[in-house]
Amino acid sequence: MKPSSDLFLGSRCPLDGEQRLEPLKLPSHHLTTHAVVVGMTGSGKTGLLTVLVEEALLAGVPVLMFDVKGDLPNLLLAFPSFESRELEPWVEAAPGDPRSTQELAHALAEERRVGLNAWSVTESELRRFAETTHIQVITPGSSAGLPLHVLSSLEHPVTDWKTQPDAALASLSAAVSLVLRLLGRDADPASSREHVLLSVLAERRLRAGEPSDLGSLLEDVTNAPVDKVGALPIDRFMSKRDRASLAAALNTLLASPSFASWRSGVPIDIGKWFTPKAGRTPGIIVSVAHLDDDERALVLGVLLEEVLTWVRGLSGSKHLRALIVFDELYGFLPPHPANPPTKRPLVALMKQARAFGIGVVLATQNPMDLDYRALSNAGLWCIGRLQTDADRERVVEGLATAKAGVSGLSVAELSDCTKRLSPRWFLMRNAHSENGTQLMQPRWAFSLLRGPMTAAEIRRARERGETRGLV
Repeated sequence: MKPSSDLFLGSRCPLDGEQRLEPLKLPSHHLTTHAVVVGMTGSGKTGLLTVLVEEALLAGVPVLMFDVKGDLPNLLLAFPSFESRELEPWVEAAPGDPRSTQELAHALAEERRVGLNAWSVTESELRRFAETTHIQVITPGSSAGLPLHVLSSLEHPVTDWKTQPDAALASLSAAVSLVLRLLGRDADPASSREHVLLSVLAERRLRAGEPSDLGSLLEDVTNAPVDKVGALPIDRFMSKRDRASLAAALNTLLASPSFASWRSGVPIDIGKWFTPKAGRTPGIIVSVAHLDDDERALVLGVLLEEVLTWVRGLSGSKHLRALIVFDELYGFLPPHPANPPTKRPLVALMKQARAFGIGVVLATQNPMDLDYRALSNAGLWCIGRLQTDADRERVVEGLATAKAGVSGLSVAELSDCTKRLSPRWFLMRNAHSENGTQLMQPRWAFSLLRGPMTAAEIRRARERGETRGLV
């Protein structure tokens, strides 16, 4: 396959019952109006996302992926040939299966060859993908992938306070919120005195070009270098006793060995992440599958604020400049009044990123707890098999209010279609297309889709790639 602005996603056919399969080639700029992928476990949703990412990377479009379940690191397993020896470290016999590792790998390699050849994918395409992409996995709080300096926007900011003060302030606010949530304190920027004080002290240092690490802020909290906060004297805004309590909490956090991993590693620099490496298009996977729910929300909130800051600093574009993929949205974009740290930047990206050539792809297997008003900006919807009537009604309701519309189908007809879908088949509605709602089937993925990868497996895949110069 030659580099193209068209993404070869698989095949499509109309909803008239006839099997008139045609290649599905999606113009990449259609993704600037964003996409939503919904489907229960086993529907093929992860396979569709993987194919979408692979095609974007082949087209030279950088991709940043937020991975909650552990599936997307399978992109590290996009082997450049059909040889079975490539697969031997990744096969595991089922209980009672007498075959050897070599026999299992040979069978899997043959299945992969047949599956890809059916979509006219040969070894030359696999090699080109391996040679033109640069896949990296970032694992906040873990060394399985590349560790992440979660507080780098506070301690090592990349946003210029002179040229982008509003963006720098938003990044600082997110980082301070993260610190306070780690301390178990009120992290609301509008109501928390601790948040206001730390933000004022950090901003003062950053604007002066001074270090704003937690150790320096701890000293400033204890011996305040400012006389007033707002209109109030510092001691009336927050007493010395309360400031001493905050300083003690910061010191405990700094002394915690487990916290050290959050303050070392790759700095949060979205522009640098999206810069090609030796001519290879970057695919960055931020995997948080190993974190608990609260940690995931905190880390992803900070990262999404940084993404939003980066987007707002770009010039306008009608072409797809980069792609943001969020796999498993459940809990991160809930309806009002719930307001996790991820919700504000996600809503803003859905509303604003299009003007800058940035596409957002959101996917979930649990559609009930989603704010569909925020998803109404999506121009592409792919709906896989859904388990319950409530799920189907919720998705059809979201589709009916989105840009994509329902293409003349009644709500009942659309709901019935989603009920009868087979695995790896989706209802697709593209607001840019005149074809209406269609059926689509993703092509076979280049990557070996073996399910969620553990931390040990991510480390092994990363080390393999580093040895071969692939990551």
